[in-house]
Amino acid sequence: QVQLVESGGGLVQAGGSLRLSCAASGGTGSSYVMGWFHQPPGKEREFVAAISRYASTYYADSVKGRFTISRDNAKNTVYLQMNSLKPEDTAVYYCAAVGYCPESGCYANAARYNYWGQGTQVTVSS
Repeated sequence: QVQLVESGGGLVQAGGSLRLSCAASGGTGSSYVMGWFHQPPGKEREFVAAISRYASTYYADSVKGRFTISRDNAKNTVYLQMNSLKPEDTAVYYCAAVGYCPESGCYANAARYNYWGQGTQVTVSS
């Protein structure tokens, strides 16, 4: 079992930055694909970014060039650096982990993830 705890959410003005953190425990974090998803008000949960055990990164088109996902295996933590934030980024952000995700595009499929954090609210004001 893997436990995930997000932190770093909050209120920020458009154009500002936030860094989300996801601390993992209870498993070998370096062996998992780690992903970030968000759920805007009234919408379905959507893929944001993911990072593989080999440090390959993947991003939704809407955040490319603005967000950066990274991981620190020594600290068993994954980060999402969010720059140039827009009001449309307002959502609850969830950290997720999956131990086996080999097929094309599986990193972007929420149904493939086995473990989820509680979520952290990000609000971007105009």
